[in-house]
Amino acid sequence: MIQNLDKTEFWPAVVQVVPTDDFGVYVYFNDGSVRFFSVKPLIKPDTVFEPLKDINFFKSKIAIINDTVAWDIGGNRDSNKCIDLDPFVLFNQPAVEDPFFKVLQVAENTTPYLHKSED
Repeated sequence: MIQNLDKTEFWPAVVQVVPTDDFGVYVYFNDGSVRFFSVKPLIKPDTVFEPLKDINFFKSKIAIINDTVAWDIGGNRDSNKCIDLDPFVLFNQPAVEDPFFKVLQVAENTTPYLHKSED
């Protein structure tokens, strides 16, 4: 994460997004930070977010469109046929630890990557 970031000059861009099983998203930004955002409170009947109530739809349609988290409703990455989240709203969430960092740490401590041959 970039330290001493001038937020008046910085435009956050999403570079990776990982959905969770409980309607959350881990959002990776162009400054190296990771933010978590729960979409669950937005998913209500008769709102633009209603189609996301199906967890399979939520997870399978998620994409990055126009540098932010979006759900590709039309299946053709058309920004006019998607549900998207404001990147500034996402970026203003507290930074969190990368959830995959712990997985990598465990893997490094338990998986032998190099096998030393005996001379």
